Amino acid sequence: MGTNVESPAESRARFHVPPVLASGAEVDLPAAAGHHAARVLRLAAGAAVTLFDGTGGEYAGRIVRVDGARVRVAVGSHRAVECEAPVRVTLAQGISSGERMDYTLQKAVELGVAVLQPLATARSVVRLTGDRAERRMEHWRQVVAGACEQCGRNTVPEVRAIAAPAAWLAGLGPVDGVARLTLAPAAPRRLSALASVSSALLAVGPEGGFDAAERALLARAGFEAVRLGPRVLRTETAALAALAAIHARWGDF
Repeated sequence: MGTNVESPAESRARFHVPPVLASGAEVDLPAAAGHHAARVLRLAAGAAVTLFDGTGGEYAGRIVRVDGARVRVAVGSHRAVECEAPVRVTLAQGISSGERMDYTLQKAVELGVAVLQPLATARSVVRLTGDRAERRMEHWRQVVAGACEQCGRNTVPEVRAIAAPAAWLAGLGPVDGVARLTLAPAAPRRLSALASVSSALLAVGPEGGFDAAERALLARAGFEAVRLGPRVLRTETAALAALAAIHARWGDF
């Protein structure tokens, strides 16, 4: 069977293959992606796929060999295809427990977030240090890459190292033209009442929200509290509702 890698991309399975792809090369899918391709999707030699390395654009591909869960793919032409949101949002998310954090990161990627900053807050139930923090960071990066595979994004959002709110805020410095926002049901202004937003830092607390000291730090750093209606939202709901509202008001919704 030949290895022509050109075919319509609409029905292709998509796989993130770091670090850098090049037309004409052959690559093995990462272990988890290979298992998914061979054992779950049951793709065989000759199947057309789409590959992306996270740096922009995507590549046509065709499977040339399947050996157990090891899948070899020929890399075809590059396509400068992007579906990035016009509003660049950095989500600083207080670390929540288990599946809640995974869900927040996954859906934030689908909603176009550009950068993800996990925050180790006073009310974060999960405490991550040392090797455990490194393992969790790697897990979150896999969640983010998988979300890109699913939703069609070719630029993988950066997942920054875990930071305490004070350290993160101290490192921000002045950023002209970037809205600094946090959420509060009793805030005097609705998010939709803001002037046009083209770039934003959005800080969302964990279960229980930011404590009083952290809220004071955010206020001193220029973060404005805005409301998404009068109801108290769970942490995973708050971040996603805010992202959806931002893109409905100023983005590509």
